[in-house]
Amino acid sequence: MGNIWTIAKKEYKHYFISPIAYAVAFIFLLLVGYLFERDLTIAILSNPFQPTAPSVQMILGRLIAPLLLGMPFITMRLLAEEQRLGTMELLLTAPIRDWELVIGKWLGGFLFLFSLITVTWIYPIILNVLVEPGIDQGILLTGYLGLILLSSAIVAIGVAISSFFEKQIVAAFITYGVILLLWFVRVPAQSAEGLGVTILNNINIISHYINFYRGVIDLSDTVYYLSVTAFGIFLGTMSVEMRRWR
Repeated sequence: MGNIWTIAKKEYKHYFISPIAYAVAFIFLLLVGYLFERDLTIAILSNPFQPTAPSVQMILGRLIAPLLLGMPFITMRLLAEEQRLGTMELLLTAPIRDWELVIGKWLGGFLFLFSLITVTWIYPIILNVLVEPGIDQGILLTGYLGLILLSSAIVAIGVAISSFFEKQIVAAFITYGVILLLWFVRVPAQSAEGLGVTILNNINIISHYINFYRGVIDLSDTVYYLSVTAFGIFLGTMSVEMRRWR
């Protein structure tokens, strides 16, 4: 556990000296802030005599796209950079297990993404002041829990893909492709039913967030995100092990 935490702290601190991480954080927070201000303005102008603020669900919904689109730039360097710099060989000869290396990298990226999500908590606080008698705290908590689980899964995907490539930009674009596939894959409702249709619809990474967004914690959705996280870490570990035996 000590090795994992050491690697995670190193990666987390690295984000605060990385221009790319600062750029991603700036764009993410700027976009979320703009969408919040726009929705709030529209709500007030639509009824100036009895202005109503947007619900907390509007904030939660606005966080998804910036989160998914910015994540590949957060994870692309985690293992790809070690291979490009030639430091992967040093790590493989160090007294550290492969899974500890991968989990440490994943945890560092996850903590940075968690920090960005935590900053956005200011918007529900503002809404809670504007809305009487306050926003729905249950939906707020389940929504952010869903965001944390979603972040865990997509960081694991990014770490796994980063382990296969030396070039960071390639890892970023491949990660984008996988995220977009998991984002949009679904079968139209009018299509024939069957096991294949059910599997494809259940693969969609956003559909499992809907219950959290509505204030419901469903065990199947939680298991899905945890399973994607575990699979990503497992895949990354297998990739590192293959490099060890080359």
